[in-house]
Amino acid sequence: MSDGVSLPDLTPLRDWFSSYCNSFRTADLEVQRNFDLKQEHTRNVCRDALLIAQGMGPRFEMLAEVAALCHDLGRFPQFRDYHTFKDSDSLNHAHLSAQVMKQHHLLDFLTDQERGCIEVAVRTHNAFQVPEGLPALTADLLRLLRDADKLDIWRVFTEYFNAPEAERASGAGLGFPDLPGCSAEPLAAVSAGNMVQLSTLKSLNDFKLLQVSWIYDINFAATFRLIRQRSVLEQFRAMLPRDREVLDVLAQVGRYLDEKLRDAAA
Repeated sequence: MSDGVSLPDLTPLRDWFSSYCNSFRTADLEVQRNFDLKQEHTRNVCRDALLIAQGMGPRFEMLAEVAALCHDLGRFPQFRDYHTFKDSDSLNHAHLSAQVMKQHHLLDFLTDQERGCIEVAVRTHNAFQVPEGLPALTADLLRLLRDADKLDIWRVFTEYFNAPEAERASGAGLGFPDLPGCSAEPLAAVSAGNMVQLSTLKSLNDFKLLQVSWIYDINFAATFRLIRQRSVLEQFRAMLPRDREVLDVLAQVGRYLDEKLRDAAA
């Protein structure tokens, strides 16, 4: 794939996305707050995808924005029909996003290869790990989308946690109870340098640890720099219990982040 001189104009796709979001509008303020959350999230993932993709070529930057714009289309019918963003209690929102994308022929302006790359990136952006054996372009696009998605999910969650309860988008906490402390399994996973499995969570604090563990899954130097600039780890440290084992695993993730930033600067 070469970076051609003329790039497709994404204005029609951006306009379609706005119309799509508007089609879910409701007078129920609580439900609408969750739709607004996902519309803002998508716009921020587009912004962050472009920040990460800088210098990777104009065609790749364009594909990064298209993937970001489409990645959470399934969140809207998911919340409308199930009143949750928790896939295990409803359906796989990434698979639904890929279906919506196909139903509306959103990628018809791209080459077959590019369309295939974006379909895989959208359908698997929420997988626990990047699948093996993907073509290089698909793998790069998927890794970039996962990085950009995490960057804004961290913002969404810290804003959710710090907002008055009456102003919180109900879906953002995935329904976990706000219990003291952290469970042993999530702590052990972070301590071992692994990502936390959603199935091991028992509380909102465990969910915070899961999000901290995503730092182990970051792929691009630009993303590590944005994590540092936005004080992501510091914000989670302020939200988590001051228990010794929690502070220890946070310090370990901090050392990992420092090491990645040193490597990027070398």
